[in-house]
Amino acid sequence: MQVFFVGAGPGDPELITVKGQRLLQSADVIIYAGSLVNPVLLDNAKPGSEIHNSASMTLDEVVAVMEKAIAMNKTVVRLHTGDPSIYGAIQEQMDALDQRHISYDVVPGVSSFLAAAAALKREYTLPAVSQTVIITRLEGRTPVPPKEQLETLATHHATMCIFLSVHMVETVVARLLAGGYEPATPVAIVQKASWPEQKIMRGTLNTIAATVAAEGIDRTALIIVGDCLAAEYELSRLYSPDFGHMFRESVCG
Repeated sequence: MQVFFVGAGPGDPELITVKGQRLLQSADVIIYAGSLVNPVLLDNAKPGSEIHNSASMTLDEVVAVMEKAIAMNKTVVRLHTGDPSIYGAIQEQMDALDQRHISYDVVPGVSSFLAAAAALKREYTLPAVSQTVIITRLEGRTPVPPKEQLETLATHHATMCIFLSVHMVETVVARLLAGGYEPATPVAIVQKASWPEQKIMRGTLNTIAATVAAEGIDRTALIIVGDCLAAEYELSRLYSPDFGHMFRESVCG
């Protein structure tokens, strides 16, 4: 038996992967990431499974539950929100399991930045607008390396998906402006992407802080910044009739 780190998806219980769902249904022990995981997913746990909410647990306590379960020949699912590779704090858990010679696998999930794009009905990588997506956050209890400050990242004028920072949105705006984004740059805030209570706010760097304050949004929301949210764009070359490739000949000579 072993440990599986499973991405639960952004909130909609149907956005967990088929593999993640199967593992969740067969797990003897489930350790889930508190309120960040839709509790509806736990309805799929098999009868008699042992379920732990990690919100009140330390790293040592989480690992101890895993270690005990493996010693008893049980399967463990560590259920993380979104995709566990993004702000999931799983590396320290995997390293602890390596030290104990406990095998594990990681099952990817749908991140909230992808669910946010779906909610906004926008493509992050529009031709001639942006071909780069930056996933980042403002420093808080967790520091951010000097070269990854928002002012520096903003110089690229790429699409930016800013996690864990909506409670400091005024600071986010100030730093993005300092880095070179125009005040009229489009911004969207998506709170609880794909959940039934999902909320979307739109504006510009000039207006979004006031909107967030008026709505009282201070957590579980993603900030998306960039011209992909509103700009005109060139059509993709992939489907252009004069663009030939190994599966289709050009019709324009």
